[in-house]
Amino acid sequence: MRPLPPMGFGLGFSGRLAWLYAAIFITGGFQLPFFPVWLKAKGLDAGEIGLVLAAPMIVRVLAIPVATRAADRRDALREAIVVASCLSVFGYLLVGLADGFLAIIAAFALASIAYTPIMPLTETYALKGLAARGRAYGPVRLWGSAAFIGGTFLAGFAADVMPARNLIWPILAGTAIVALSALMLAPLGAAGARAEHPPPPKALLRDPVFLAVLAAASLIQASHAFYYGFSALAWGAQGYDGTAIAALWGLGVVAEIVLFAYSGRLRLSPAMLLMLGALGGALRWTAMAFDPPALALPFLQLLHALSFGASHLGALAFLQRHAPPGQSATAQGYLAIAMGAVMAAATGLSGMLFEIFGSLSYAAMALAAIAGGAGGLIAHRAGRVATL
Repeated sequence: MRPLPPMGFGLGFSGRLAWLYAAIFITGGFQLPFFPVWLKAKGLDAGEIGLVLAAPMIVRVLAIPVATRAADRRDALREAIVVASCLSVFGYLLVGLADGFLAIIAAFALASIAYTPIMPLTETYALKGLAARGRAYGPVRLWGSAAFIGGTFLAGFAADVMPARNLIWPILAGTAIVALSALMLAPLGAAGARAEHPPPPKALLRDPVFLAVLAAASLIQASHAFYYGFSALAWGAQGYDGTAIAALWGLGVVAEIVLFAYSGRLRLSPAMLLMLGALGGALRWTAMAFDPPALALPFLQLLHALSFGASHLGALAFLQRHAPPGQSATAQGYLAIAMGAVMAAATGLSGMLFEIFGSLSYAAMALAAIAGGAGGLIAHRAGRVATL
């Protein structure tokens, strides 16, 4: 594939990558808390909202392996990111124009086919390019988390002043920024060199430690399903306005940023990071199940550094050390597929649980985090996971 010319505007490799992370996460800052609010304004009930939110987690099982394997085969990570991000803009335009449950879920599934490969491709591009340049992952990735806070606050402000039926348009604008940022990416150069005789992709799936790490990361991240899908609705029913909800989401991400900033100094194995994430998730969701008072919520949100941040770092550190040459994107794809499948089930279940149990549904998320910790323990006992 002929390389696409980058629009760098004088930025170096890390600067351009930081812009892409920022664009991806500012879009997420709009979408995660308030896309369910838009769906509700379009007339969908809680069960239908859960099914719509599960759609991208299902289609990624088909979309991601196609994109990641093609990127590995053609040594074209940057080009794959550009194509996927540009197609996603058109997909989200269809979502904004859709009406009714069937039309919305169909349009969102199409948009997700393009959008869901962007993150695993970007993570592979980042790990390869930063390692080749002697840079740590966390201090670059934290700009995405910082942008997420900005996106969340902008979305909170928009939710207070904009009709809920219009909240899709800032999300569409975010996908356009992602596409422009992808065009800025620098080529990997020598960092993107592929192995001449890579092992077959399915060889990864015969590695029991790899499977244990995938299970652990998937379950711990899926324990956030109720939080991602229904925390805004639950907090709104308790009287919190859009700005307060955005502040709570932002506080959790601040804790995540601090962890990423100092991640290069950590000397914990990936499995230990996964278990630490499971512990944070178990504590966080157990407390949330009992509708804690407002004063307790900021402290519980700080546990996001563990439940999301530590488990994310643990999974990526394992893949960076153990993905076979020429299969970095494929390994990221397997991780994304596993997380998508488990997250889809957890999100669909969350919609049903929310209708019946309300906030008590967080208890099911605590059980998922505990199960993920068991997977991390299995990987730890195998003794094959390198230090971060």
